Amino acid sequence: MYRESLSTIIFNSTFVRPAKFYLGGFYNMPHDKYYYVFLCFVYIMTVLGNGFLLSVIYLVKTLHTPRYIIVFNLALTDLCGSTALIPKLLDTFLFDRRYIVYEACLSYMFFVLFFASMQSWTLVTMAYDRLIAICFPLRYHSIITKKSVVVMLLFFWTFLICVTATSAGLINRLSFCASIEIKSFFCDHGPIYQLACNDKSYSYSMATTGLIVVMCIPLILIVGSYVCISIALARTTSTEERLRALKTCVSHLILVALFFLPFVGTNLAVLTSYIHPNARMINSSLTFTVPPLLNPVIYSLKTEEVRNTIRKLCKGNKTAVQ
Repeated sequence: MYRESLSTIIFNSTFVRPAKFYLGGFYNMPHDKYYYVFLCFVYIMTVLGNGFLLSVIYLVKTLHTPRYIIVFNLALTDLCGSTALIPKLLDTFLFDRRYIVYEACLSYMFFVLFFASMQSWTLVTMAYDRLIAICFPLRYHSIITKKSVVVMLLFFWTFLICVTATSAGLINRLSFCASIEIKSFFCDHGPIYQLACNDKSYSYSMATTGLIVVMCIPLILIVGSYVCISIALARTTSTEERLRALKTCVSHLILVALFFLPFVGTNLAVLTSYIHPNARMINSSLTFTVPPLLNPVIYSLKTEEVRNTIRKLCKGNKTAVQ
């Protein structure tokens, strides 16, 4: 099936590279077209929801605060991440165009993994914002400034670009002598480097580093932030103050749960029991696609400032029409 591409293998002085890879995900899945139509719907709603949230934050000056710079960044990475993954996924499986050019595959991998990494560290930035707001309320405006937030986010963008580019670059140091079938629904780093027939220790080390950087460290920092917040709230005598402080964290906690729990749950299930490859890939694809869909809904419904701003914009439009 995919072996025909082996005839177009490119040789250089050191490495053997196929002209194309074959994406083998979602193999013989019953009623698969319904799932792809669902993903199409998810993408359309993700674009509309995040586009709307980006527009509201951009247009309303009262939302030009450090906290909403972080929310803006999350909506932007959600939008870009979904755009990097879903259209190509639909083109691959809905229209059965499973072969992908080698260079395009590495680009595909870079953008999907980079924006997923950026979503993770944006949630860390949000946790830091809540930590300072609750534990050091009197110093909040001197610590969490527009400049400090922009510098943090720019650092994460630069650092994660370097990490993801290194992961993609190391693939170029591998030789692919046999199979070119990637057993995933996109050009994922792990399934690609595992196809190599030469030393892949550097790619393995980079995969481990990426897992630690993207999942483990952010999760530890977020949990640590909420431990500190819990200790600070336990020292607060007023129940009303505790509830008011916790209310400001609800949106963020939901976002964290949506992003991390599916990933952790899927990997624990794989380690402890057998999961059919299609079921695993469906879980993984939903982990990438559903949080960006729900994030703007959660912020629109759970954050009073955004709700009030949307009401004012709607009233303003009605008045203008009249």
